[in-house]
Amino acid sequence: MTYLLALDQGTSSSRSIVFGDDGRIVAMAQRELPQIYPQPGWVEHDPLEIWAGQLATAREALAKAGIGAKDIAALGITNQRETAVVWNRRTGQPIHHAIVWQDRRGEPLCARLREQGHAPLIQARTGLLVDSYFSGTKLSWLLDHVPGARAQAERGELAFGTVDSWLLWQLTGGALHATDVTNASRTMLFDIHRNRWDEELLDLLQVPASMMPRVLPSSGDYGRSLDTLLGAPVRIGGVAGDQQSALVGQACLREGMAKNTYGTGCFLLMHTGGRFQPSGNGLLTTSAAQTSAQTQYALEGSVFVGGAVVQWLRDGLRAIESSAQVQALAESVPDAGGVMLVPAFTGLGAPYWQPDARGTITGLTRGSTVAHIARAALESIAYQSAALLQAMSRDAEAAGVAPVAELRVDGGACVNNLLMQFQADLLGIPVVRPAVTETTALGAAYLAGLAAGVYAGPDELASQWRAERRFLPTQSRDRAAELMARWEHAVRQATLS
Repeated sequence: MTYLLALDQGTSSSRSIVFGDDGRIVAMAQRELPQIYPQPGWVEHDPLEIWAGQLATAREALAKAGIGAKDIAALGITNQRETAVVWNRRTGQPIHHAIVWQDRRGEPLCARLREQGHAPLIQARTGLLVDSYFSGTKLSWLLDHVPGARAQAERGELAFGTVDSWLLWQLTGGALHATDVTNASRTMLFDIHRNRWDEELLDLLQVPASMMPRVLPSSGDYGRSLDTLLGAPVRIGGVAGDQQSALVGQACLREGMAKNTYGTGCFLLMHTGGRFQPSGNGLLTTSAAQTSAQTQYALEGSVFVGGAVVQWLRDGLRAIESSAQVQALAESVPDAGGVMLVPAFTGLGAPYWQPDARGTITGLTRGSTVAHIARAALESIAYQSAALLQAMSRDAEAAGVAPVAELRVDGGACVNNLLMQFQADLLGIPVVRPAVTETTALGAAYLAGLAAGVYAGPDELASQWRAERRFLPTQSRDRAAELMARWEHAVRQATLS
């Protein structure tokens, strides 16, 4: 057996997973990552805690697997994508807490960029909408608000990176300041046509080019870890942001293939091959993982509240005592009884982009029960994802990309059979749950394995992918269209000013 190690650094935890070369999990370790909320709308992490937790889980996973670092063919990294870290090149110390992707403090700068008419240029170069979600305005805020930071940056003393870059710096003892194309593409500073930092955008956000990491393919030579960290040097062969890594882990490696991750929110990505397709339907165009210098792209849409609606049922409405009870409660009624729940608790994301929308429940009657509301809450996850895929299909058609033939799913909520069946019924295509649902970490392991020669090429990864269950659509397309029309009507009611 050949072993691969994946470091999966997420928003709420750091995990490490040892995989066999057959893609099966050998051992796993996880540690919670503390969240820091300095004021409303601000979210931070301690970069030193990120590194300490990630290193600890890597050591623990190796111990659980009963192997040493010398048994690892290669190491891959996947990470929360837009979180920004700035550190001193000489000391290796961060100058401030990491600003997390959820943080909204960059919105005033985004508003100025939109007012000044820069949004079309930014979308054309980066594929992104102007939003504080992305790293660029976080970096600009740090330079403007940390005492002395801008002067240090202009002297070449500071390094910027997303979490992958921070981990690479630590793993190599400062020998490598790099990132991959997928993480670079989430900064609002990267030209995804030319695969390079964009000088005009750097100037626009007043970011010195000397701060930026070297950009590499997602599978390649990232050096070796220090031998003191894991007991022996380990080759680092793969890096990708979490959602693009999951696209690899789901073996969605050709244009027209799509995956949806059902977590706190939902992230739907469709591979578009070498085609850059600006979205006309409220989606993002982003870099897909690259195993060579050839550019690869994906369309992406985000649902802000996916599985979090179940947490609201538990903690807010107190309809259930644990999240695991939601399926049984929802299945206690044959359908939602005409109830529609739009979980716009923090506004609506793609394809609507309505930040002022608020959660609504419509269609209530005297016969409505908490079970109907629970079923409507579950179904809202599928409705939002269906709206995303419909928007994606319109963009794909405009680009000449083949329509999605099946949707591969992962994330915590994909274990809910009721939800997955309803998703298939709305979409009219099979919804397929894989045998290995840790697809984000698996994608990082696969990218590292490709670089190390463990796999001959992407086709071998595709041949390893196995389905655990296929959910086939059972309702007519007319009925699905009727339900989606009712959903869109409910969305309009949620977005009325």
